[in-house]
Amino acid sequence: MKKVGIMGGSFNPIHYGHLLLAECAYEQLGLQRILFMPLREPPHKNSAELASGDHRANMVKLAIKDNPHFKISMLELSRNGTTYTADSLSILKEENPKTEYYFIVGADSFFALQNWRDPQRIFDLCTVVVAGRDLVPKNKMKQQLDFLQESYDARVAFIDMPAVGISSAMIRSRIAANKSIKYFVPGEVEDYIRELHLYEEVKGAKPDET
Repeated sequence: MKKVGIMGGSFNPIHYGHLLLAECAYEQLGLQRILFMPLREPPHKNSAELASGDHRANMVKLAIKDNPHFKISMLELSRNGTTYTADSLSILKEENPKTEYYFIVGADSFFALQNWRDPQRIFDLCTVVVAGRDLVPKNKMKQQLDFLQESYDARVAFIDMPAVGISSAMIRSRIAANKSIKYFVPGEVEDYIRELHLYEEVKGAKPDET
């Protein structure tokens, strides 16, 4: 079985935290590939600050182009309307039945998985990979793990990664405030954002938003 990781998200914009998380998962789980899968319309986020799908895809391509085991998937951007992880996993598994998928999330998303669309189907189709467990009390993490395993027979793997206090909302907020984003994103992504004047009119973005 081929082992493929999936990094889903709006990537609005992609930043070094995303890339580090993907690389840690690739290395620690022995994956063959990581798919970066930008969402078309994230179901739980305000789309007012969302750059176009083409722009977000272009930024992902620039960020990952030098890494041979990082690839972009246009699956969700090519679909209409709000996209859901369960549906995307179903499509991938139908197209690639001999591939084992690993869906990568942060600790915050780990505690919300039961509220996602069709969580049972998600756990049937993939192993959920969780980063950031050191940021959460061990007893709380174990309680959630036990709940997901008992409720959904969930397959969960934990990985370690250095804490990176960067979020896409922080980057958008800094751009709107005319502050530097150097070392927050790869240089070519920064150039793309500046040349096309993306996020310059973002209003009310809070630096701690993901």
